Amino acid sequence: MFPGLRLRRRSSADAGAVLAAFADPVMAWQAGEPVVALPTARRRLAARAEQWDAGSAFAFAVVDGADAVLGNVAVGAVDRRHRTSWVSYWTTAAAGGRGVASGGCRAVAAWAFEDAGLFRLELGHRVNNPASCRVARTAGFAVEGIQRRKLEYDGVRHDVERHARPATDPRTAARAAGAGRRRPGRPRAHRLPPDPARGVRPRRVCSSWDSRGAG
Repeated sequence: MFPGLRLRRRSSADAGAVLAAFADPVMAWQAGEPVVALPTARRRLAARAEQWDAGSAFAFAVVDGADAVLGNVAVGAVDRRHRTSWVSYWTTAAAGGRGVASGGCRAVAAWAFEDAGLFRLELGHRVNNPASCRVARTAGFAVEGIQRRKLEYDGVRHDVERHARPATDPRTAARAAGAGRRRPGRPRAHRLPPDPARGVRPRRVCSSWDSRGAG
């Protein structure tokens, strides 16, 4: 368990950490473009920055007190009409199993509901990835069903288990009811100026949370 974890917007300085993370073969499967060199990692980060500026996706680095990158959580595929989004996450090898992903997902979900104005968050994982399933459940994402043979890696098709967390789930609603009180596990935040040109208007970026509350 890491004390003092926080979320911050990704930056070009994270290229080395991204390159190291995608050296893992399982991670490499999930990259649209192989991340095999620093220029590729920088292009990936630049694309994430463009998505943020367009209001279509928001990627956060999960970092410790020394600003070392331990993982990534993102709110992507934002549908402004229906106020839905897709959550994704990954952690570095050193951070696995220590609550980084689940804590980051909880913090980014709170940000998505309270500050980006979203209502429903979805995520999915291969059914042969029980660790990712534990992250989703711990972060409050309930199982909704199986999408058969959805993904293909190296010529093999995989079923995907789908999870979701709407803002009206009891856990989320209770958090909103206590929004005026600071609680352990609640992310502190910095304000972002609203952009009236966007349907999704994030008001702040999550800054930190107490990792003792992470699963």
